[in-house]
Amino acid sequence: MKHKDSIHAISTQLTKLGRNPDMQHGFVNTPIYRGSTVVFNTVDDLENSRAKYIYGTLGTPTIESLETAWSEISGAAGTVLSPSGLGALALALLTTLKSGDHLLMTDSAYRPTRTFCSTLLEKFGVEVSYYDPLIAEKIVDLIRPNTSTILLESPGSQSFEIQDVPAITKIARAHNIKTIIDNTWATPLFFRAHDHGCDLSVEAGTKYLGGHSDLLMGLVTANAETWPALRQTYDSMSMLPGAEDCFLALRGMRTMHLRIKEAERRGLEIAQWLLEQPEVKQVLHPAIPSCPGHDIWKRDFKGSTGLFSFILHPEFEKPALEAMLDNMSLFSMGYSWGGFESLIIPFDCSEYRTVTTWAPGGLALRIQIGLEDMDELKIDLRLGLDRLNRWAHS
Repeated sequence: MKHKDSIHAISTQLTKLGRNPDMQHGFVNTPIYRGSTVVFNTVDDLENSRAKYIYGTLGTPTIESLETAWSEISGAAGTVLSPSGLGALALALLTTLKSGDHLLMTDSAYRPTRTFCSTLLEKFGVEVSYYDPLIAEKIVDLIRPNTSTILLESPGSQSFEIQDVPAITKIARAHNIKTIIDNTWATPLFFRAHDHGCDLSVEAGTKYLGGHSDLLMGLVTANAETWPALRQTYDSMSMLPGAEDCFLALRGMRTMHLRIKEAERRGLEIAQWLLEQPEVKQVLHPAIPSCPGHDIWKRDFKGSTGLFSFILHPEFEKPALEAMLDNMSLFSMGYSWGGFESLIIPFDCSEYRTVTTWAPGGLALRIQIGLEDMDELKIDLRLGLDRLNRWAHS
């Protein structure tokens, strides 16, 4: 049954879901329930688990509030939590794979996911092969008799290709193959993965759900068909975040829609500005028409966020890039994103791509647009590009 709040717009839902003041003496938010042991009044209650909560790893009011809210937002049958985004991906993969299975993974996947597959999964007898993220329905040619899972990530990590998710999930379902998507960039606010046929959807709540760079969190949602297997995997591992992190995630959820819409506005403004800078060869932002898969993004997504990449012209080499980045004033260098601060890092996908060639024709940078003054962010970038020029032409 749908929650009564699902009739409301998403911004309203985010203020209502995952809390019940009537159960909390009128206080607005679910408090932090920090605990392991749950006590029972009788032997009969103990032996028959007659209690809403049985043990701390199986749920508390704080954990349940986040799980139920995220399930409603995602259009999912259920949600489980993890201490990190990578942990959530591991939970999803372990739900659908067993020894002897074959996994098809997009070549644009988050690099730590690849490492998990090439170490732990292959160690336990899972075959892993990679596919071009833009392959769409031609993925059918890569399916083997033992293919049990296809992993998608749209847009691709760092390179931002948009996959044709409905085309791939349709083929997967016809072959009884489970699909998992890393949906961290868009979140369920801009892309409801289950509505597009995905069995499992993974988000790193570390990013836009937390929103303040002080939280590690992973979430996995499942459709009705896959939910029992996901919950069983989760219960077998008891790999869950702490109560304080769940509380922070719930608090972040209340303002998530406002923040993500502002991230979209700011990201697009800086992306358009970078297109006009003479040092920039290309901008990889799904809402920019020149980005691979833009038409699919326009068809399937409700918006974009504040993370994207851009490519410099080939005349600039690493020493010039170091002169640019080492002296930025507002942009910091760091691997996460989705917080309040602006970040920028260099990257090179050619180090790990295996079935596609990463050859953008220049040095690549990934950029996260935070909440600083926009004019000052442009000045910081412009001064950095000036340093790049001076070093390159000195």
